[in-house]
Amino acid sequence: MSAAEAVSVSAGRKLALTRGSQAALFVLAIALVCRLLGAQFEWLVKWPAALTVPMTDWMTFLVGGFLDVFKPIARAFTFLVSYPMEGVGWLLNAVPWPMTVAIVTALGWLIGGLRMAALGFFGLMFVVFSGYWTEGMNTLALVAVSVPLALFLGTAIGIAAFEFPRVKGAVNALLDVMQTVPTFAYLTPLLVLFGFGPVVGLIASAIYAAPPMARNVLLGLERVDTEIREAAVMSGGTRRQQLFLVELPAATQQIMIGVNQCLMAALSMVIIAAVIGGFQDIGWEVLLTMRKALFGQAFLAGSVIVVFAIIIDRMSAALAEPRPQQDRKVAFGILGAGLLVTLWSVIAGWSPSGFAALDGVAAWVDTGVGSFTGNHGATLDTVKNTSMFYGLLPLRIGLAEAVLPFTWGFMWTAKHTAILYGVAAVISLILILKGRVTAGLVVMILAYVAEIGIAHLAWPVVIFGAGAIGWVAGGWTLARLAVILLGLVLISGLWERALLSLYLSGAAVFACAIVGGALGLWSAMSSTAWAIIRPICDLLQTIPLFVFLIPVLMFFQIGEFSAFLAICMYAVVPMIRYTRHGLTSTPGEILEAATASGAGKWQTMFEVRAPFAAPTILLGLNQTILYAFAMLVIAALIGTTGLGQSIYLALGQADVGLGITAGAAMAILALVADRLVQGFAEERRQALGL
Repeated sequence: MSAAEAVSVSAGRKLALTRGSQAALFVLAIALVCRLLGAQFEWLVKWPAALTVPMTDWMTFLVGGFLDVFKPIARAFTFLVSYPMEGVGWLLNAVPWPMTVAIVTALGWLIGGLRMAALGFFGLMFVVFSGYWTEGMNTLALVAVSVPLALFLGTAIGIAAFEFPRVKGAVNALLDVMQTVPTFAYLTPLLVLFGFGPVVGLIASAIYAAPPMARNVLLGLERVDTEIREAAVMSGGTRRQQLFLVELPAATQQIMIGVNQCLMAALSMVIIAAVIGGFQDIGWEVLLTMRKALFGQAFLAGSVIVVFAIIIDRMSAALAEPRPQQDRKVAFGILGAGLLVTLWSVIAGWSPSGFAALDGVAAWVDTGVGSFTGNHGATLDTVKNTSMFYGLLPLRIGLAEAVLPFTWGFMWTAKHTAILYGVAAVISLILILKGRVTAGLVVMILAYVAEIGIAHLAWPVVIFGAGAIGWVAGGWTLARLAVILLGLVLISGLWERALLSLYLSGAAVFACAIVGGALGLWSAMSSTAWAIIRPICDLLQTIPLFVFLIPVLMFFQIGEFSAFLAICMYAVVPMIRYTRHGLTSTPGEILEAATASGAGKWQTMFEVRAPFAAPTILLGLNQTILYAFAMLVIAALIGTTGLGQSIYLALGQADVGLGITAGAAMAILALVADRLVQGFAEERRQALGL
């Protein structure tokens, strides 16, 4: 073979098209056709209105008929459930506050010793001094009644999925839908079905909190050791005895994790439930003070929810872990002291409603925020405007429309488009010649997105692009799933709003991936950094969704940038945790081999730890995507457009059809993203032999 032939063969191998390269070439070809012919054939860019299916009207008709039939039964259920809820609320308010504090403190002592007891005592004393004791007890009444319903429902679903393998796939799909459909979406039919009031919030909380319990029950039963099952069979027990006397007790630790997640999910629904079932509780106080722009009071009321969340989270999580037995005499002593203080408070006429000792803090927050925004308003506006005009807006509508004289100093013209594609073509060619064909083709696709913007992307590019990614990640099955589901959104008439939701959630996920990945890397490299970052992550994960809106509203007011920040604050934690966990869980023998070969600290991190951690990091990205979509609907309250705004408007207008179709569209976006990322994570696990 001659030298020329050898070079030709080598170049051919370098330019061989992998699955990723083929998919990227396919998407680039579609984008090129849409870009060049879109002006002549409008249907290539915008789906024809004549082919749009009136799914909203169909859903209104179908669900409306169902609701009309079952509304009397639902209203009767509302009437019945209102009694235990009112009873629990009366009981929690009737018990003197010192006795409640003593009971929680004693319980904390038995669960986790001095630290847990201190957490319960100081946490509830904060609630007392905040002046929101009555509202706090009403909130706990909602949680106390909704959680047993969620536990029963979740346990039943988990056991059914375990006992009947044929329905396991359907159950997992149902749980995926329940966890991806935005909460506001099913509030609309619940509002029509059960009527306005706190019971609707209770039912919504139970529906939202059931899936984590079901998943953990199923996981716990699947992880029961085979030896334990065989011993139960050998003892002659019936199937029911094996399940309830052997397998469920053996799965207790995993089930208690489900209880913890169920409690936190129910508590996170408190403010959301206040939107449709507002009464004198903390959720309603937060919502009311936010609407009045009383950020100090909103911050204080939100802090009460955070305190409840931390106490419930820490105590319920401790129940899932092995723990030493504490001296019960100390617990009885705490209860005795609480009884004495209770008698004193009754004689002295101490009322928790008169304990508003922290009103000064609320006023101080208002004054401080007002002073800070007054002194640094120009800086805050610069941060917001810079992020919007040079980041979010070009991503949304493209450089061709976002580049204007009053922001960028010049007008975008055809010359700039030619320069953009020219630079992208040069970079693409260099990458292709270096053998990185997929990367080179992706550069050209990104140039198209940069010019057009996500909100103006041609529908074939989005749908078939998702299908191509699905083909790379999981084969034809995943590709068909992505194309069919996104096709349903396209013909529903909600496509433009779906792209707006995709733009904002995508921008937030990208920011979380960069920031969260960097913080996760730092935490993996430094134990000191993790000691600082970990409690912040713990706090962010216990804060209910609505509370994230308060700090961004304080400093940036209503707007898309505020919504973007709120989504990032909520969704960044999984990326941090999973990145760190993946980078620190590399097997020791692999690290020893890297060290023996002379690899340095950073070389080991990026060439050994990072590839091994890729599946875990991708799972973190998956969770970040789901978190972003969950927060997207909440952020609609402060200035977003898209599907989130449609869902919120449907709730205000009691438009069941729009609420369900918009919620389903949002769930489809989240589900497709979830499956695509899971497909890549599974591919990496198989490549690593895990």
